[in-house]
Amino acid sequence: MRYTTEIQQKMLERKNLIPLIEKYNTPMWVYNADIIKTQIKKLKKFDIIRFAQKSCSNIHILKIMQRNNIKIDAVSLGEIERALAAGFQPKDHNIVFTSDILENDVLQKVIELNIPVNAGSVDMLKKIGKISPQYPVWIRINPKFGDGHHLKTNTGGENSKHGIWDPLEALAIIKQYNLNLIGLHIHIGSGVNEKNLYQASLAMQKYAIQINKKIQFISAGGGLKIPYTSLDQETNISNYFETWNKTKKIISSRLKCPIRLEIEPGRFLVAQSGILIAEIYSIKKIGKNTFILINAGFNDLMRPVLYGSYHKITVLHKNPINEQKSSVIQGIIAGPLCESGDVFTVTKTGIICHRKIPQVHIGDYIIIHNTGAYGASMSSNYNSRPLIPEILYKNNKFKLIRRRQTIQEMLNLETSL
Repeated sequence: MRYTTEIQQKMLERKNLIPLIEKYNTPMWVYNADIIKTQIKKLKKFDIIRFAQKSCSNIHILKIMQRNNIKIDAVSLGEIERALAAGFQPKDHNIVFTSDILENDVLQKVIELNIPVNAGSVDMLKKIGKISPQYPVWIRINPKFGDGHHLKTNTGGENSKHGIWDPLEALAIIKQYNLNLIGLHIHIGSGVNEKNLYQASLAMQKYAIQINKKIQFISAGGGLKIPYTSLDQETNISNYFETWNKTKKIISSRLKCPIRLEIEPGRFLVAQSGILIAEIYSIKKIGKNTFILINAGFNDLMRPVLYGSYHKITVLHKNPINEQKSSVIQGIIAGPLCESGDVFTVTKTGIICHRKIPQVHIGDYIIIHNTGAYGASMSSNYNSRPLIPEILYKNNKFKLIRRRQTIQEMLNLETSL
């Protein structure tokens, strides 16, 4: 566990996890609140930290953000309701709604609560303008380039559906409907190369000066890297802030108005806080391969099958004696789903690969690390498997923050009509 923080190490001790497993059974998600707070502190120089809640939307995680003066980004009506349930008040720009379309029920809610809208299309601006002149809006700019740890996480350039291609067209709509432009937003992708993150700040400067309208905010978006492997480097936050702060000062000076600098992290705040614990149910020899089958699948953790993502994997032996005797084996960790792609150890291109792990036995546990972002929030009921519980580790205690869904609860959506 060379690149797991000392904070996480304490939570991962056998004396903590075995009783937890006995109480709630596997599979389960576990989050460490102290790691989230540590990550928040790294961003304290920014004027505003706005959490991209799509990365980890449990209400209890959102409460941690709210209590630490983090604002919230919502991308659906459900996320607006989650933010409200977590204690976020729809004032002082605490909640911003970001999307590329504006559904009717969402429009009704944001106007009712006066939640600013970060518009990713001119159609959104037209829809707001027709019924609510003077409404506070942002422009989400597509800067004509993007980046990401995978093609599917690139949110800029002509192959991305996100953002407004021509900000001047958006500005014309804003003027036509007398909307109140308060901010500019650029987000080019997730897990972005630092060079491109800095390039985004230059794009922000260019477009803000081109638009030439007094605004209150600029957003650097998210996309900050975290170390999934021992070779990965976390984004250099100090350098990143200095670059964007210079951009803020230039824009503020040119537009002759005070501006606040936002950053909108998701994975950076929560990824390293989370683990997925599952139990080994079968060890199968298939030709030269050894498949280790666990009771969690891509319906729980989708990132490996969707993005070819790497997650560190460790073993917790049920019998502590086996820890001392274990030799190293080459295993392929896979789930129970009726899908050949239900595998957690894959290359970036999705090809299955071996992982060196200690010798394991049926009944031992597999821990998949760095799953706090885009883990539970992307999970599904595929194969009619219930959603699994979420546990929060805080003040050296474990607290259930989402119970295990029952099969009957799934069926109720179809039978209780």
